[in-house]
Amino acid sequence: MARIALDAMGGDHAPFETVAGAVDAAARGVDVVLVGSRRLLRAEQAKHGSSLSVIDAPDVIGMGDDPARALREKPRASITVCARLVASGDAQGFVSAGSTGAAMAAAAIIIGRVRGVTRPAIATIFPTPGSPTLLLDSGANPEVNADQLLQFAIMGSVAAEALLGAHPPRVGLLSIGEEKGKGRDLERAAYELLEAASLHFVGNIEGRDVATDKVDVIVTDGFTGNVFLKATEGTASLMNSYVIEALSMLPARVQAEVHPVLERVKEKMDWETYGGAPLLGVKGAVLIAHGSSTRRAIANALVMAHESVDQDLPGRVASALR
Repeated sequence: MARIALDAMGGDHAPFETVAGAVDAAARGVDVVLVGSRRLLRAEQAKHGSSLSVIDAPDVIGMGDDPARALREKPRASITVCARLVASGDAQGFVSAGSTGAAMAAAAIIIGRVRGVTRPAIATIFPTPGSPTLLLDSGANPEVNADQLLQFAIMGSVAAEALLGAHPPRVGLLSIGEEKGKGRDLERAAYELLEAASLHFVGNIEGRDVATDKVDVIVTDGFTGNVFLKATEGTASLMNSYVIEALSMLPARVQAEVHPVLERVKEKMDWETYGGAPLLGVKGAVLIAHGSSTRRAIANALVMAHESVDQDLPGRVASALR
C-alpha cells in the first residue's frame, strides 16, 4: 500500500489543519505519516483521537528562506525529511503546503528527476465544463525553451489520462491567438514540435479558452502560467464577492432557495476539491498544496498523491519520455 508523507509543519494553518486533513485522508484509506515536531503533532493528534505515525523533524523551512541553502543547512526540516523518506522508499510520495521552492528543490535534488526530464513542472488543475483541465507549468520554470514545452505537454498528457481520465488528452499551447504563427519565438517553435509529436495537439488556445471544454492540457512557461493562475484566482474571488453582495439584497426566503444551487457551483469551482498540484517529472508522487490549505484541501491532496502512486504516474511519465 502506498505511503504518503505529509509535511505537517508546512502552510499557514499548520499543524492544526494539516493534522486534521491527515486524519480525514486516513479515514479514506490513505496511509499517512506525519512529519514535523513530534511534540506538537502528538498534541494535535490527541484532539482527534488519532494515532498516525509521526517522524520527528523539528525544523521548518520558511517562505523567505533560500530553498537550496535551506536544504543544506536544515537537514531535519520537515520538507527535507519528507523528501528523504521518498528517496529511501519508506514513502512513495509527499504533500507540502509549505515553501513551494523548497518542496521543488527537495523533490529535484533529494528524490531526483525522472530520466530525460530537464525541468519538472507544476501542473495545476482547473475546474472546467465537462472535465477538469491541467495547466503546466504554473510557476516552477519562469524561462523555458521549446523542447521543454514539448516535455511539459507529454508529462501533462500522461497526468491528464492517469488522474483525470482524459483519453486521449487534448493538448493546447497558450498563446495570444489561435493561428499557427501567433506568439513569441518560443510559442512558434513549440508549435512545430507539438504538431510533429505523437500527441493529440489541437493548436494554440487563448486565455479565454480555459473556461471552455476545448482542451485537457494547457502548456505554457512558468512565468505566464503563474500570472494566469493568480489572475484567475483573483477574478474568481471578485465574482464570489459580487454574488454574495447581490444575494444579500434578496429576501431571506429567496436566499434560502438559491443557497443549495450556489453551493454546488462553489464545489465545482473550489480549488480545494483537488487539494494540490502535482509536480511532474520527479521520481515520486509530489503534491504542492496552497499555503492557505484547510483540512479539506490537505485531505484531498493526500488522496491525489495516493492515486498518483496507484496509477504509477512517475513511471508512466518516464515511459512516455523514452
